[in-house]
Amino acid sequence: MKVLSVASEVYPLVKTGGLADVAGALPPALARQGVEMRTLMPGYPSVMGRLGGTGEVVFEYSHLLGVPARIISARVEGLDLYLIESPALFNRAGGPYVDGAGIDHVDNWHRFAALSRAGADIAAGILPDFHPDIVHAHDWQAGLTPAYMRYSGIQRPSIVTIHNIAFQGHFGAQVFGGLELPTYAFALDGVEYYGGVGFLKAGLANASAITTVSPTYAEEIRSAAYGMGLEGLISTRAPVLSGIVNGIDTGVWNPETDPVLAETFGPRKLKGRVVNRRAIEARFGLHQDEDPLFVVISRLTWQKGIDLLAEVTDDIVASGAKLAVLGAGDAALEGAFLGAVQRHGGRVGVVIGYDEPLAHTMQGGADGILIPSRFEPCGLTQLYGLRYGAVPVVARTGGLADTIIDANSAALNAGVATGFQFLPVDADGLRGAVRRAVSVFRNPSVWTGIQRAGMRSDVSWDRSAALYAELYASLAPNAPG
Repeated sequence: MKVLSVASEVYPLVKTGGLADVAGALPPALARQGVEMRTLMPGYPSVMGRLGGTGEVVFEYSHLLGVPARIISARVEGLDLYLIESPALFNRAGGPYVDGAGIDHVDNWHRFAALSRAGADIAAGILPDFHPDIVHAHDWQAGLTPAYMRYSGIQRPSIVTIHNIAFQGHFGAQVFGGLELPTYAFALDGVEYYGGVGFLKAGLANASAITTVSPTYAEEIRSAAYGMGLEGLISTRAPVLSGIVNGIDTGVWNPETDPVLAETFGPRKLKGRVVNRRAIEARFGLHQDEDPLFVVISRLTWQKGIDLLAEVTDDIVASGAKLAVLGAGDAALEGAFLGAVQRHGGRVGVVIGYDEPLAHTMQGGADGILIPSRFEPCGLTQLYGLRYGAVPVVARTGGLADTIIDANSAALNAGVATGFQFLPVDADGLRGAVRRAVSVFRNPSVWTGIQRAGMRSDVSWDRSAALYAELYASLAPNAPG
């Protein structure tokens, strides 16, 4: 079976969030399921610089939504890629979506419509050596792909995966003329959305199937609280909606071989975690003792519930625990944690920014990791925590609810508990979960059992890839497989 993935970012080439992790991890995992996946993505300067002259031009556009472009086939970092080389669209400074000042590129509608148009053209068979059986589009940036397929009469099944429904690609009606779609596409069952053009909405309305990144999130987005205005459409399309939990790269995230850890360890050799704990304490200026150490590795935003964490920081210290925070975001929240450092020297430490090796060390040495997100489509941080023995304390939402088994009495007695969940998602809920975790921590044998149960969890991509392969087969039953 051949699948075309259409994505705006792919790890390890370019990443701003979990979308890149999925787009980068799925192809090799699917290969083990007998699925050949190639990925179409923009030819950003950083990506084109990785080719080293190895790419092959497989198609040339004189006019891709008004600009010249070429599709280049290349194999980079073990991934089979089709890159859209178009200086007018993608050769610019800044990130994939924003300029150097962090402001959205004003022509993002044009740039990602071109990505979607090229995806539909590949589905139509413009490339001589690759005719996909399925097209798999990710998030709003690729959301127009199923719409272009529909209005071009392309008979191929398509899937749209929602990584975070809060980001929808909603643009003014004035961009419609530049999309080169028929006038009747500007309709309720087409691309029209609240009087403008909705990229994600168009994908959801026209895809053969819709997935999101956890079963609980698939249910949540059918409600007004989580659907962000799209809950009506999602509910209408519920028969073709499913949730498949993300996995992680267990080769990169492996505590027994991780080269950036101060000391490697495994589920049978947890003593190595102590060395990493000391490294955390040293980096964050914390007292070296045996009190429970909780960490936070997150964007410091309202969505991530970090305001709740700031509200209960004093209570965490009062419970006898320590706290180390790595992240950046809202200036007021950054200031709140820096203020907590002043109040609780040696008990609270903060590093503003992001440091990948430090994040590994924190997972490898912390007793617990706090994830109080108000909504979390899937989440990867808790999966890293399971893998590394940092017991997750999580809000009961989205993928957090699906991947963590709460340490209630029944789960503890059965030896299957892997963390702590809390609901409602508010300061009192978080406060209570931390108290519960600290209480269990005082019983070392029980705590070690939770750590080891988490480390035994299957957080790889294999199970998820098998579910995607089953979905593809159901949509294209006559494809090779």
